[in-house]
Amino acid sequence: MTTLLPAARRASVPVQVGAVIVGGEAPIVVQSMTNTDTADIEATVKQVAELARAGSELVRITVDRDAAAKAVPHIREKLDKRGVTVPLVGDFHYIGHTLLADNPACAEALAKYRINPGNVGFKAKKDKQFGAIIEKALEYNKPVRIGVNWGSLDQELLTHLMDENAKSASPKTARGVMHEAIVQSALMSAELAESMGLGAGRIIISAKVSAVQDLVAVYGMLAERCRYALHLGLTEAGMGSKGIVASTAAMGILLQQGIGDTIRVSLTPEPGGDRTLEVKVAQEILQTMGLRAFMPIVAACPGCGRTTSTVFQELARDVQFMIRDRMPEWKQQYPGVENLTFAVMGCIVNGPGESKHADIGISLPGTGEQPAAPIFIDGKKAMTLRGANITTEFKAIVENYIAKRFGAAG
Repeated sequence: MTTLLPAARRASVPVQVGAVIVGGEAPIVVQSMTNTDTADIEATVKQVAELARAGSELVRITVDRDAAAKAVPHIREKLDKRGVTVPLVGDFHYIGHTLLADNPACAEALAKYRINPGNVGFKAKKDKQFGAIIEKALEYNKPVRIGVNWGSLDQELLTHLMDENAKSASPKTARGVMHEAIVQSALMSAELAESMGLGAGRIIISAKVSAVQDLVAVYGMLAERCRYALHLGLTEAGMGSKGIVASTAAMGILLQQGIGDTIRVSLTPEPGGDRTLEVKVAQEILQTMGLRAFMPIVAACPGCGRTTSTVFQELARDVQFMIRDRMPEWKQQYPGVENLTFAVMGCIVNGPGESKHADIGISLPGTGEQPAAPIFIDGKKAMTLRGANITTEFKAIVENYIAKRFGAAG
């Protein structure tokens, strides 16, 4: 059987964002964005810290008005005091040039600026206001992300391309012209930034759309026509399983082709929902594709008529939650722990075999089967658990295994 591996990463120019490298040969970076009011310093600090703990390696915050810009250096200071060093990216629209000019402490505290060419300025003011932000990036030695979004695409450029297309002997579809407009908007802006002295090593490009096939087409065009680092993301992906599936499908195709240096999964959260879900999904996309390892993988069977008890479902859930909760500490104490594999299986059909393939696995008894759960460690049966405390005992075995295997190595 041939294993289909992702294509070699597209060669891109590496960009340093704080202490994080995006592009080049660096691992693909996971990022996220807060949905707090940035002017609410405490709420924003809390959410940034939560996102960073979940594994977000860059966190973008909205800088939409003077109060938000003034809050940024205080947010950075409070995060540093907590030991949260994740780089902050400032998201600017419409008045970014003014906010950066009026708030030098904000300009200094941010690790990167995000500019949208579609709304940085209009008509005669567009290049001037875009240039003003680039000048601040040069002054403070910051990289920029030029982020085109088809919901705010440069209408003058789009109209021009539509007119040119209408005159063509072989006109493209309207959708094809839209793709070209998105790509040209990004590349023309990047070229303008470079003409002002901002090197390719300080430019990241994104081209956000909300439909899977459009995203694949646009990034395929960008990958062929530039060597800037690329940020992937399906914008307005949606809520719940729809957003997760759409983002996974779109980015999975591009990542398989070797396209993408940093990703965000833009999920609409449930009211009061967990913002860190988008970080977890991004990590799972990269880990499932074999591109990065963030935490041990838990193999668990789906259940069937042999497993009418909920015991194995509850154990699989508890082990997954345990790993999520313990990974920040495990990662610090036990380098390499993220590469472990676990198995939580529901009956004797595939349970013992799957457990042997894992570093550590448990095969629970199915409905009506002998009430015994063998534990397999490093491919060999190590012990059998019985009784009402199987979950607690198995979690303790996992903790001891990790400490013994990785503690000695450290």
